[in-house]
Amino acid sequence: MRKYIFLAAMACTTAFASCGGDDNDEQPVSQVTITCQPEALTPGAEGGTYTLAVGTTGVEWGAYSESKWIEVSTRNSASQQGTVIVDVAANPTTDPRVGTIVLMSGMARKTIEVSQAAAAKAAINVPEGYTMVWNDEFDSGSELNPDDWTHEVQRSGWVNNELQNYVNHKTPEGSLVTELRNGTLRIRCLKEGGMVYSGRVYAHVNEGWQYGYFEARIKLPSGKGTWPAFWMMPVGNDWNTNPWPMCGEIDIMEEVGANPDYVSSSLHTQDYNHTKNTQKTHEMEIKGAEGSFHTYALEWTADAITTYVDGQVQLSVTKSQMGSSHNQWPFHYAFYPILNLAWGGDWGGYKGIDEETLPVTMEVDYLRVFQKK
Repeated sequence: MRKYIFLAAMACTTAFASCGGDDNDEQPVSQVTITCQPEALTPGAEGGTYTLAVGTTGVEWGAYSESKWIEVSTRNSASQQGTVIVDVAANPTTDPRVGTIVLMSGMARKTIEVSQAAAAKAAINVPEGYTMVWNDEFDSGSELNPDDWTHEVQRSGWVNNELQNYVNHKTPEGSLVTELRNGTLRIRCLKEGGMVYSGRVYAHVNEGWQYGYFEARIKLPSGKGTWPAFWMMPVGNDWNTNPWPMCGEIDIMEEVGANPDYVSSSLHTQDYNHTKNTQKTHEMEIKGAEGSFHTYALEWTADAITTYVDGQVQLSVTKSQMGSSHNQWPFHYAFYPILNLAWGGDWGGYKGIDEETLPVTMEVDYLRVFQKK
């Protein structure tokens, strides 16, 4: 949506006529020139307020920006000398971004480019009593390190009636479903050849970690049908003797685009799971979860599981509350982290899907694992 600043109408009766009066009243609009100092802005990621000094040989001028993160207001725009006050919002992403401000006087236009720096990588804050045992900041190379990550490969309908096909890094036509770019992991869901493809990746699937503090900073996509998740499953599980949900599942963060910005955490066990509507779960609204980065974390000990969103407790459950049997608390062996972007399915598609939103991207700034010293 354009944001316009006008103090006077500048419609002209013909393409080369003045806006009123006779030819001696003002300079022909075809000869109007606009000057501006500075001629470009390069704000830092934190944003801020900036001033442009504007001059015109016309009789009045205006300014607008089509960039949602740039707000403009004018001073003395009914005279030939004035200023534009520019408010640039903070850049929440790890990508630089470019916007424009357009100055107008008569038929003349002048474009001022606004090039904003990317947000810095979040600092590593080690929880008290823990030490970092593994991390991926996604700032090296263009693909996930195969020593750390495993792609799931499965056709649509594999679980939860989901519609996406999980592939290893690329679609059949070579489109990327996972990519490292500008310091983040991009997991993409896209349509190609009448089929939907996406990515689901496992960190240290063969070793995992038993207990610890697990943290990821994630920007969620938007669109009815999306179902991004950050969660954990047990290492080397025997599905014949220890099937789901007996094996346990820890959902640190889930969200569906049909219910935007509402993120949830859940635990699933034999006695507590969604097929019985007995799962341990909690949901909260996080403004801007779709489209901006937020931090999702799990603290898991032998006796308790607590999840967090931006440091705020989301779900808090103890072993004593759930019970100590394996059917109640199977969280006594190693689990591995999972990042994925599903499409449709039992929950992601519960209000239908909107394929017009594809392609969509889930962006991950980092994944870090801490354990007790």
